[in-house]
Amino acid sequence: MYATFQARAEAVSAEVKRFADRALAVEHVLELLRAEGVGGPCGATAVWSDRGFLAAAEHDALIARVPGLAFEVTRERAAKARVGVSQVDYAVAETGSLAVAADAVEERLVSTLPEVHVALADPDHLVPNLSALWEVLEPLRIRYLSLITGPSRTADIERVLTIGVHGPRRLVIVFVDGMAGRS
Repeated sequence: MYATFQARAEAVSAEVKRFADRALAVEHVLELLRAEGVGGPCGATAVWSDRGFLAAAEHDALIARVPGLAFEVTRERAAKARVGVSQVDYAVAETGSLAVAADAVEERLVSTLPEVHVALADPDHLVPNLSALWEVLEPLRIRYLSLITGPSRTADIERVLTIGVHGPRRLVIVFVDGMAGRS
């Protein structure tokens, strides 16, 4: 099922990576932040809406390593940030989509306002299709559900496809084995 998800997500210009453990995934995210100029001379910033993926004590250590990173998400910070990092609830193999039950506004801000969205996903929460997603979700309990399929794209101006107009221009999906015990 992972191979199907990866193929479908990459077909719509998402980048998909998978790591055997949390430490490798965190290092990859930090490398990506640095590559995007976060904490560098250009002054780029990043926001991370952490839902328990990291231990609280790790926040300060990561901020020390990447000075432009913030874990306190505000609308202003998210709007100025180059990168937003969030956790997703499920991934849908058939469409290469991510499902986020983002009742907390911070989770929506980090996935929609920055130019780059890094989505942390649990391979154990990979479902085959949308019907299976509705079976595992409790629709009456969720106030806000977002389905994310690739970077933002539109063709409303003269039918010319443009990436990143109404959301992130780049989507990086990071699957982390064993993530279920952390979130």
